[in-house]
Amino acid sequence: MINQNYKRVIERINQKAVSVGRDPGAIKLVVVTKGHPVEAVESVIAAGATIVGENYVEEALTKIGAVGDTTPVEWHMIGHVQSRKARAVCESFSYLHSLDSLKLARRLDRFSRENGHILPVLLECNVSGEESKHGWAAWQEEKWPELLPDVEQLLALPNIQVKGLMTMPPYSETPEHSRPYFQVLMALSSFFADHYPQTDWEELSMGMSTDFEISIEEGATMLRVGTEIMGPRPPR
Repeated sequence: MINQNYKRVIERINQKAVSVGRDPGAIKLVVVTKGHPVEAVESVIAAGATIVGENYVEEALTKIGAVGDTTPVEWHMIGHVQSRKARAVCESFSYLHSLDSLKLARRLDRFSRENGHILPVLLECNVSGEESKHGWAAWQEEKWPELLPDVEQLLALPNIQVKGLMTMPPYSETPEHSRPYFQVLMALSSFFADHYPQTDWEELSMGMSTDFEISIEEGATMLRVGTEIMGPRPPR
């Protein structure tokens, strides 16, 4: 089932990208395996997944250890990271989608330096104004200039590399409801690129199981798809 689901989602991504004049190869699929057992993760990797996304550090470390390094899979942290988990993120993940504070950024920079590598990160931006969401407050365009001092400090950290932005729109079973939030993130990316052209703001992590096709239409380069591939999460 996971194999079939994975191939079906890949086909939908390719079809949607071509239909809007985009290169399917420029869109990365991050398979979200939160709550699923190691066996399910191994199944989706066997189906062809090359990027696995996890929300919780401890759960991810268990899976990373079980899967081992016999397959060329990247592990991406996509959930909120507590400062005390920064070292583990630097040691075990290839990418962070959810950088949401300067405090966390400085810790990641320090631990990445100690590990002798540079960690690619995306800035998590709250474009909806929901209190439950993490990230920089970005739902009011007139206040975007207030974000620039933080961005400047982030870009000065030598051991993290800002690659773009990430967001999560309010949950809705109607995919079209996500479109305006994706449009805001794209506009914010252009705003930052205008102010800091030396940085490559190429990545937009947006779009999940219910709305990833809309996100492709609006410029997403990373899709975080879980349920549509892995099925419902087993009860804890």
